[in-house]
This record gives sequence, structure tokens and C-alpha cells, in this order.
Amino acid sequence: MALHQNASGSARPEPPNRRTVLAALGAGAALPLVAAGPAAAAGTRPAPRTAADVIISPAAERQLIRGFGGMNHTVWISDLTPEQRNTAFGNGEGQLGFTVLRIPVHEDRANWSREVATARRAIELGATVIASPWNPPAHMTETFVRGNQTNARRLRHDMYGAYAQHLNDFHQFMRNNGVELYAISVQNEPDYAHDWTWWTSGEMVRFLRENAGSIGTRVIAPESFQYVKSFSDPILNDAQALANTDILGAHLYGTQFQNFPYPLFRQRGAGKELWMTEVYYPNSSDSADLWPQALDVGEHVHRSLVDAEFQAYVWWYIRRGYGPMRENGTISKRGAGMAHFSKWVRPGHRRIEATAQPAPNVYTSAYKGDGSRLVVVAVNKGDAAVSQRFVLENTTRSSVLSWVTDAGRTLAAQPGPGLSGGSFTAVLPGRSITTYLLQ
Repeated sequence: MALHQNASGSARPEPPNRRTVLAALGAGAALPLVAAGPAAAAGTRPAPRTAADVIISPAAERQLIRGFGGMNHTVWISDLTPEQRNTAFGNGEGQLGFTVLRIPVHEDRANWSREVATARRAIELGATVIASPWNPPAHMTETFVRGNQTNARRLRHDMYGAYAQHLNDFHQFMRNNGVELYAISVQNEPDYAHDWTWWTSGEMVRFLRENAGSIGTRVIAPESFQYVKSFSDPILNDAQALANTDILGAHLYGTQFQNFPYPLFRQRGAGKELWMTEVYYPNSSDSADLWPQALDVGEHVHRSLVDAEFQAYVWWYIRRGYGPMRENGTISKRGAGMAHFSKWVRPGHRRIEATAQPAPNVYTSAYKGDGSRLVVVAVNKGDAAVSQRFVLENTTRSSVLSWVTDAGRTLAAQPGPGLSGGSFTAVLPGRSITTYLLQ
């Protein structure tokens, strides 16, 4: 990985520059950027335009939501502090409400204990912990020539069984230290491994078919860096490999929105989970507070849940200048874009059918929890405010609460619009994201 200076001046690993380019390609055309500041005076704004109704159908259930979260890698960057752990995984005011933590499976066992403290606190706060390896132990690998790369690395074919035991050993170590892993991955980005370990899709299928069944927790594969379907198709097309895979994991670096749906998974993936296990968006070069660019995160989460139907959305480093938590431990504007989902769309909620794009630059999605709880998230990327009517089919809900983030506000509570006759109308400010809680 390339080294860059972080805000504190120390050199730490960052994802390769090529990935930043790919992420930018996936972001599409950018709006003019400004630093987040006070919103324009209400009197200078034009009247809100009207969008088509958003029809919400609680009976039409889609995927089960597992959660939202990010990565903590204590070898490449410093660990989260106790206070930052609470900010990440707590769900009070000024907290992100994350419910998924991703940690690395270090090839050096001496580093395993470094990941325990944050993982244990995340679990205490109700989060799920998953783990991904970048490399097997060195004695299990060999170098080979791959194109122009003369020192490419791969897992030796006679070490597949030993590698499965290595993953099992990490699972047991974490369990013995109070961290029950929900799942473990075979390999982080096996198709983007210039700085770690390469796998072909055939090698991945072989390992899943012959060795993954011995792993004592759920198995994630293949974590392609760009949700490359040609890498995961062979898993879905191999009955035994698929049987030993519990979660199809994917990363979304540079993945175009039109490539988010996965028809083959819908055909073959019954009983399997679909997770997005790593991304930063739209780039790692700009401040997470740059506005309205930070609003792109809200659209990206929306499309990941609605178009791709992922059950989890996991960011790269939780704490970073371009991430959901600033280096000083407070929530960034990008973080707010995730928190509009993570704080209210909790594990066990189900996405339900709702009009996904009632107007250009407006994106809406809906989720239901226990009892009468229903959550709606609306992203307005347009300059102008939008008068948006929401119509709920067969509802007994009677109250609406709301929170908004725009240039001048972050997760700010707002007076809830009145709910009458199964519908409510709300004004979506220009360049904003709003969450509505209906009960």
C-alpha cells in the first residue's frame, strides 16, 4: 500500500492510488464543492418543487438488514480510543450507531491481541464483528510471475488445509478473548492483490469446496474489489463451494451503479447473505466534510441497499479525514450520511418496497422494525427544496419524527410533519438527507 501523511503527520498505509481513481470513476459527475457552512437564509430560497408520491408498502418485504459499520486495523493505523469506540458503536447523540466492525486477520499471530479491545467493546454495544485476511502466514505462500509483477504472492496449493486451520485459530483466539466472530473471510480483494495475496476464481472455488467446510464460523467470499461478477459467478455455479459459503462479500471501488444488481445471486443464492464489506466513497483525497460532495455517501448507501440489495454496508477506516469519523473523534458529514441509516435502520429491520426515485436527484427508501416502527430515508441531491408526499399502505402509525443533515446542520432533530390518513408531506431541503421515524 502507498504511504501518505495523515492529519497528525505520521506516515501510515493507505489504499493504492489506483483505487482512488476507480472510486472516483464510480462516483459519477461531481457537483460544485464548498466547505460545510451555514445554510442560506430561508427567505432567499425558491418555493419547493413537487415530486411524485412515494408509495410505501410495509407488506412487501425485501432483504433483512444486518447493519452498517467500518474497519479498524491497528497495525496500519492507531486503534480507536475508548471514547472513539463509544462514538462509533454507541447510538446516542453525537454517535454513529454502527453495528458492524470489520477487523483484519493478521498473518503474524503476535498481532492478534491488538484487535481485541475495540472488538470486545463493539460487541458490548451490540455490534457484529467480522474479519478479513490480507495474507496467510509467510511460510504458506509462494511467489510467482503475474503479468508484469515478478513477485506476486499466492497461497501454496499444499497449504490449503493449514490455511483453513489458521483462520480457525484466529476465530478461536477471538472467542477465548470475548469476541465471537459472526463471520470470517477467505481473502480480502483476491483480484486486486498487488500488495497482498492473489487468488484466481478457480483457487477460491477449490478452497471453498475442499477446505472452508472445516471453518468454525460463517465464511465470507470472495470480497472482489469491484464486485466483479466473473469472480463470484463460479462460486454460485459450484454447489459444494456455495454450500460452504455463508456470505457473498463484495467491495464497490469504481463499481458503476448499473452493475449493482446481481441476477445470478438472486437465482442461486437462496439462504445466503449478501454484504458490502468495504468501500470509501467518492474518494480518499477530499475532506469528509466537503459539501455537497459528502451527500454522495447518502446516495451510495441508498443504491447499495435498494439497487444491489446488500444487507450490510461497511466503510473502510472508521476514523480518517475522509471517513465517517474525523481524526478528532467526531462525526463527519460523510459519517452523517451513513448515520442517517445506521442510527435508525437497526439490525433485524427489513427493507420494504418504496418508490426509489420520485423525482430527479431524489432517492427514498423505507424499512420496518418491530411492532409499528418504520424508517424512511430521503436524499435530495438537487439544489432546490422538494415538497415530498409519502403514502403508507395499510398503516396504523400515528406519529413522525425527523432528523436532517445539510450544509449547516448535522443529524439535527426537526419537528415531525403531521401524519393524516396514512400519508404525510415534508419539505426536503436542497442538498440534504433526512430520516423519518414513524411509530
